[in-house]
Order: sequence, then structure tokens, then C-alpha cells
Amino acid sequence: MKSGGGKSADTIANARLAAIVDSSYDAIISKDLNSIITSWNHAAERMLGYSAEEAVGLSMLHLIPEHLHDEESDIIGRIRKGEGVASFDTTRKRKDGSLVAVSVTVSPIRNSSGEIVGASTIARDISAAKESERRIRLLMREVNHRVKNQFAVILSMVRETNKRSANPGEFEDMIRARIMALSRSHDLLVTSEWAGASLFDLIQEHLKPFGHEERISLSGPLLTLQSNAVQNLGMAFHELGTNSSKYGALAGEGGRVEITWTVETGPQAQRRFHLVWQEASNGDTGTGEPDETARKGFGTVVLERVAPQSLSGSSSLERSPGALKWSLTAPLEAIVVPQLGTDTESDFSL
Repeated sequence: MKSGGGKSADTIANARLAAIVDSSYDAIISKDLNSIITSWNHAAERMLGYSAEEAVGLSMLHLIPEHLHDEESDIIGRIRKGEGVASFDTTRKRKDGSLVAVSVTVSPIRNSSGEIVGASTIARDISAAKESERRIRLLMREVNHRVKNQFAVILSMVRETNKRSANPGEFEDMIRARIMALSRSHDLLVTSEWAGASLFDLIQEHLKPFGHEERISLSGPLLTLQSNAVQNLGMAFHELGTNSSKYGALAGEGGRVEITWTVETGPQAQRRFHLVWQEASNGDTGTGEPDETARKGFGTVVLERVAPQSLSGSSSLERSPGALKWSLTAPLEAIVVPQLGTDTESDFSL
């Protein structure tokens, strides 16, 4: 080693190590064998809220929730034996009392004689990862619930469609169309990670296969529907669109479909969702009106019972020559994602 004013290799190495510790994104904390904090980097300050001046001299137990205090005793016991503690997930307590999820690794600190004099703790904030795990679990439960629900719906579709199909070919066509309709609603929900879907997008998606966009008008406030409303209203729009394209306004020339929805306030200040599907034909319906038996098929069951009951509401279905009107009223909280509905009117045209 050179003599004179040059720095020793040890001094340089220590300075580099201190710089690395100070600039680390992970909290790096050293403590003695009595769990008293002896050093504290900037990342620890950001994560846990204590400045270095406040933290040094405190017991590590200040950072650990009371029900996890035994964890520190176990760590110190292993450090005294010269053992490291492999990374494990736990919880630490900030200065303001809030909790943070962390991944912790602990290693012994030895002096120049090789004696264990303390421990170095590296803690990484894993709150974002834990939140992602929580969201994935919630989504999986939601998907599981919806899949089971859709199985029940499909079984009902098969049963009701089979009763009213004239031949296997007709049965296959109707079942395929209805399952595809469920799939369209499902796709909208998947795109939003099951957070809901715009009512306008839902109607547009279900009526797209029937064409004649220029003869369909939509008017109402911007609403984001809950997943349950997406599925059940989607089924209703598919059945209404199918009926209209075969027997109603979209079957011939000149017919029109108007879909309007509003948010109303009841006498006891309860907010209610009101939707009306109204169509009028010019008399040329192409295939003609269905007979009474066909009218009482699965579509009617959806419109008069399934959709309103699933949304805790009520509905009415009115038919007259050249016209059809379906209206649905339900509590707003059964329809929209909380705090995402607005009362601002916006007119749309498909």
C-alpha cells in the first residue's frame, strides 16, 4: 500500500459500499444483536417514514406489528448462530401506523475478528405485487361465478329452444346465435377486466349482427354497467334484435328501432334505471308476425322474467300490429358500477 495522502483500499471499498446502500431502491437496515437499529438508508426512510436520525437507536420492534414480534426473536436467534434468513414475505409498520407488505432478507454482520455483531436487513416493498395477486384472486372468483351462471343460462336456453324448434337444424342455429350473444357480453367484460361495460357499447355489440344501423337510434346518459347487468341486458338485446330482424322493424323496409334510457329519482329519493325498446314497422315485415306459440319462447322468458328478476326490477312487453315495446325498470344500484353513472344526456346513433 502506498504511503502519503492516498486513500487506503479499505476506505475506498467502504465508500463504494456506502454509496450503493444509500442509492438502493430497497430499504437496507442494520441492527445489533439486541435488535437496535444502527443504520438506515434513504429507501428505508421513503418506505417506513422515519428519518435516519429518528430510526437509529430505535428497536426493530417499532417497525413490526405486535402480532409478529415473535418473528424478530426468531431472526435474532438464527443470526446469533451465524445463519442467514432467506427471503420471506411479511408485514412492517410505518411511522404513521399504516402497514406495508415487504419481502425481507436478513444476513449476519461480522466484525474484523469474525465475530457476529449484528444483522443486515434488506426489505423490498411488494405492495403492488400483493395487490395484483388480490385482484387476480377476485377476478378468478368472479370468472368462476360467471361461468357457473352461464352454464345454467345455457342449459335453460337448450331446454326452452328445444321445446320450440321445428327441426334439429333450426335448433342448432338458434342455440349457436344465443351462445354467441353470451360470448359478446363476455368479451366486453374481459376487455375491462370484469369492471363493467358501457351500455352504449353493449347495445351496439349485440345489434351489430342484424345490420340496419341507420334505422336504430340510442339516447340516454352515459352509464357503465355491472357485470350482472351486462350479461342479462345483453341477452335481452339479442332476443329483441333477433325478433325485430325476423318479424319486426328490421325485417322490412322503413321500420325503426328507438332505444332510450333514463335515470329517475323516486318519491323516496331512490334512483331507478328505466329503459325502453320501441320499434315500429311500415307494415311490410317480410316473414310476418310469429304465431302465439313462437312468441312464448325463450326470448319472451328472458324479457318478461329472467332480465327483470336478475336486476331486481320489473318489465312489460307490449305487442301490436307493426309495433313492439319492451320497458325495464330497476334500482340504479343493480345496474351501474358505483359512482360511474352520470345524468348527462347524450344522443347516439348506431
